[in-house]
Amino acid sequence: MPPTTTKKFTPEIDAQLYDEFVAVAERNGQTKRHVLEEALRFYLHNVVPSQHLVRPEVMEEFEKFAARNHDLLQRLAR
Repeated sequence: MPPTTTKKFTPEIDAQLYDEFVAVAERNGQTKRHVLEEALRFYLHNVVPSQHLVRPEVMEEFEKFAARNHDLLQRLAR
């Protein structure tokens, strides 16, 4: 298997999120790099595509409907 090409970057993230990220890596005996790459891979391959499942115009109409029927939807939720 050929060596992987890598890129170095230094993001600044929320301190509590970083601590949780490090704890997960340590608990699972994984490197921080591995956990970060897996998280990015999951986000890019699963989350991003699902954000585009509903056409923007459909969401816009739904939001208008929800705004017009806010009281009714609140009563139904109860």
